[in-house]
Amino acid sequence: MARAADSDIDADDASVTAPWLSGDWGGFRTRLLQRGIAVQLGYVNELAYNAQGGTKSEVVDADQYLAGVTLDLDRLIGIHGGLFQVSVTQRTGRNLSDDAELGTLQEVQEIFGRGRTARLTEFWFEQKYLDGLVEWKIGRAPFGDFAAFECNFQNLTFCGPDPGNVITSYIWNWPISQWMTRFKFTLNRFGYIQFGIFDDNPKYLGKRDALLPVFFARSTGALVSAELAWLSTFGDGTLPGSYKFGAWYDTSKASDVVDVIGTVAVTNPGTAANSNAGRYGGYINFKQQITHNGMPYSNGGLSVFLNAVFADSRTSIVDRQIAGGVVYTGPLSWRPHDDIAFAVGTTHVNNRVAKAEARENALGPGRVGVQGSEYVFELDYTVRPIEGLLIRPNVQYVLDPGGTGQKTNNIVFGLKTVGNF
Repeated sequence: MARAADSDIDADDASVTAPWLSGDWGGFRTRLLQRGIAVQLGYVNELAYNAQGGTKSEVVDADQYLAGVTLDLDRLIGIHGGLFQVSVTQRTGRNLSDDAELGTLQEVQEIFGRGRTARLTEFWFEQKYLDGLVEWKIGRAPFGDFAAFECNFQNLTFCGPDPGNVITSYIWNWPISQWMTRFKFTLNRFGYIQFGIFDDNPKYLGKRDALLPVFFARSTGALVSAELAWLSTFGDGTLPGSYKFGAWYDTSKASDVVDVIGTVAVTNPGTAANSNAGRYGGYINFKQQITHNGMPYSNGGLSVFLNAVFADSRTSIVDRQIAGGVVYTGPLSWRPHDDIAFAVGTTHVNNRVAKAEARENALGPGRVGVQGSEYVFELDYTVRPIEGLLIRPNVQYVLDPGGTGQKTNNIVFGLKTVGNF
C-alpha cells in the first residue's frame, strides 16, 4: 500500500518550531541532520466502522509503524550527490473489508495489507550526476517511484500508485520491496523521463527473511517500467501540476484468467489454462492546482486529480481503475492548513472474467457472482493541529461492492491519524 507514514505529514506550519512530535531530542536530531543523517519515525492508524453493508457492523483499526534513516553521503563521506536510504515497516491490526465481509474489490483501510509482519521496505543507494540532471537508483524498493501519488484518502482506490492497486500479483506498492534499478533524466523546463527494472519474484511477499536484503532465487522474470512527466508551472509558479504517462511490461509467463473450458481459472484450479508470455499495462496520473487563495501557505487553494490504469485482459482479473477528485487546502481563513477533499472512483473486473462467470452460472445458477464495476465515493476533512500530526475523519460510500450487484452498498465511517515522531 501507500507510504502514508511520510507522504501525509505536512512541514509548512511556521508556528511550530520543531517538525517532530518527539521534539528535537535536546538538539541531537538537528546535529544529526547537519552531519547528513535524517531519522524517520512514523505511525499511521486507520479506524473504520461499517454503518451499512457486510455481514455485521464492526469497528476495526489497522496500523503501520515506520523506522528509517536517510544518509547524505556527501556530508558523511564526501560522495557528492549520493544518498542511502533504509526503512523498516511493521503492520498490525485488522481489516474491515475482510472482518465484516464487505466484499469490496478495494480495501476501505488502505494501510492494511501484505501481512502483519515487519519488512525491509527500503534499502537503496541513489547517485545524482550533472547537478541532478541524471539520477541512478539501485537496491530494494517498492514500485512507488512510478505512478507516484499521495495517500490523501483512506480507501485504497484513491491511495498510492494505482498500478499496484489493480495488479496485486506482480506490481507491489509499499511496504513490499524488491531488487530494482532506475534511471531518471531531468528535461529542462518540461519535467523528466525515467526507466526502471524490477525483479519479479513472489517470494518478496513472504515472511521469510522479510527484514533482510536477500536476493531470492528462481525469479519469474523482470518488470520493466517507463514514465514521462510534464511538470507544469502555471500562474507564475503558484499553480504547480504534474502530468505523468507510464507503461510497464513484465516478462514472466502467466496463466490466462479464463481456463480452456471457458470458466474462471482461479475458481476451477483443477482445469487447464493457457500460459501467456508477458503481462503489460499503462497509466496516467494527473494533478493540477487550479486556484491559489493567497494565504501564507504554499498549497492553499483548489487542486484536482485524475488517475487511470489499464491492464491486459489475458492475465489480469481486474483490468482497469479510474479515480478523480478535488482537494481544497485552507477552506477557512483561520484554518489555513486544513483540507477538505472529495473523490470518486471505479474498479472494473475484466469482461472476459465476467463472461466466464456467466457461463459458470449457466451450469448451476448462483454458483458465482457475475462481476462488473465497483464504485467508491469518499469525503474527507483533514486537520493538522500541530506540525507532525494529521487527523482525517472521512466517510466512504461503496456502490456495488465487488461489482456483482448482489451485496448491500457499504457506508463506512473512518478516522485516519498520521504521526511523524
